[in-house]
Amino acid sequence: MKTDHDVLIIGSGASGGMAAYTLAKAGVKCLMLDAGPSVDFEKQRSMKSAWELPYRNFNRPNRFPHITQASEFDANLWIDEEKNPYTHPEGDPYYWVRIRMIGGKMNRWGRASWRLSNFEFKGKDHDGHGDNWPISLQDLSPFYDRCEPLFRVSGRNEGLPQLPDGNLIADQSSDSLSIQRFIESAKKLGVPTTKARRATGTLASSLNLLLPDALATGNLQVVPDAIVREITVDPKTGLVNGANFVDRRNKRDYHVTAKIIILGASTLESTRLLLNSTCPRFSTGLANSSGVLGQYLFDQIYVKNTVTAVVPEARAGKAPKNLMGGGGYIVRFRNIKEKHPKFLRGYTYDFYSGGGPQPAQINAYGADFYKKFQDVNGTCFGMTTMGEVLARKENHVRINPDLKDAWGIPCLHIQHRYTSNEYNMAEDAMNMGIEMAKGAGFEILAAHKEVVPPGESIHELGTCRMGSDANTSVLNKWNQTHDVKNLFVVDGSSFVSGGAQNPTLTILSLTMRASEYILEQKRKGDL
Repeated sequence: MKTDHDVLIIGSGASGGMAAYTLAKAGVKCLMLDAGPSVDFEKQRSMKSAWELPYRNFNRPNRFPHITQASEFDANLWIDEEKNPYTHPEGDPYYWVRIRMIGGKMNRWGRASWRLSNFEFKGKDHDGHGDNWPISLQDLSPFYDRCEPLFRVSGRNEGLPQLPDGNLIADQSSDSLSIQRFIESAKKLGVPTTKARRATGTLASSLNLLLPDALATGNLQVVPDAIVREITVDPKTGLVNGANFVDRRNKRDYHVTAKIIILGASTLESTRLLLNSTCPRFSTGLANSSGVLGQYLFDQIYVKNTVTAVVPEARAGKAPKNLMGGGGYIVRFRNIKEKHPKFLRGYTYDFYSGGGPQPAQINAYGADFYKKFQDVNGTCFGMTTMGEVLARKENHVRINPDLKDAWGIPCLHIQHRYTSNEYNMAEDAMNMGIEMAKGAGFEILAAHKEVVPPGESIHELGTCRMGSDANTSVLNKWNQTHDVKNLFVVDGSSFVSGGAQNPTLTILSLTMRASEYILEQKRKGDL
């Protein structure tokens, strides 16, 4: 397949979409390859009842063993793990959640849009662990400032160093009485709260906000169903010169050429592709002279329903007006000024008021269960914890040469394990949640500290990290590989640390920054 494109973009989600948006609008000819199909949601979706589905919304057994978010209603969105397998050590599960479709995982992201702070970018300076990013908040702030209005991020600026202020649509909504009580309880314990920061733009996704404008320029061509097998290297120059891909439907092989390649296939897929792209110069993976490619995998711990409480005045449907409803966000408060004795870094919570408990939280059966459930239905206050996972070298991915996907491409072996740092953090989050809820006058219905398996938060990061030292990182501060100047990696694999914040806004901002660097280098004739 011959093309006249200057830039090849692999992936169409947050990073690929932003690269296309930035470059195509600047006049650069771009070709985008994505492993999934195009979907017309207006034409292809339909409403069905559970009884109309083959498995009554319980899914075909073993199709989605690691995707707890999947249902039979949206089965077309999630990757089929029988065709796209991976391995992990027995006893150390990893839940790799993937979507292959134009628009990527942004088709289903939760739209939480938080900035990272210098507690993340310069974490080593703060507590001595790990490595600093090669950039600071000040370097990325101008790009945060432009991404937030594009996605119409709403929220409140609180002036907190651990939660940098943003270019936000001011959230002026009021709080229910139960939320006010909880906020006051948290305040007494020195715990800061705020409104959620959430993208509110038209469906707020690459598919709806980025790709249409890029396509409208005439400078972007999108090729769906293109599963990239490897990136190719010119043996004379050592530069990347294209990619080999296989058509998802007919399994035919193709090759496309490009002067610059931007990789944004999502964290683990991008690293898998680099590890599979070997050549005489890079026998252990493309741009891997450091040997670091695949190492330092991390995500965020996720404790669902850390605390579920009952607002007693709302029992038996007797809630007075304005008592229930709404929610908010607790900002990281641990290890800001004082060092916690049992763990580094910190955690956050989402909290909400209203709704009922999980059935398993009602210790009863039959008629007694229904009576107790009706008594507390609509009375609940809940909290979910997200906590930082430390980036560790031993948490890594590598190619499993004995396992291939349905298209003959070698698959990943993923090795990731939480440590006492994460488990101690989860325990502290449970205890603090109980204390804050009790301080608000709520009755604790259930509380726990069980983290979900690594990966289930869908915030996998690292494995192709940025850094100032080419011996200990794969990318420089512009998301450009140290080894190959015309190869850029712009998704979450570039992260050095991640905090407890959802990463998408940072991925968007990093990609805009890297794309504008590419434009500058092209103008200078250096790319």
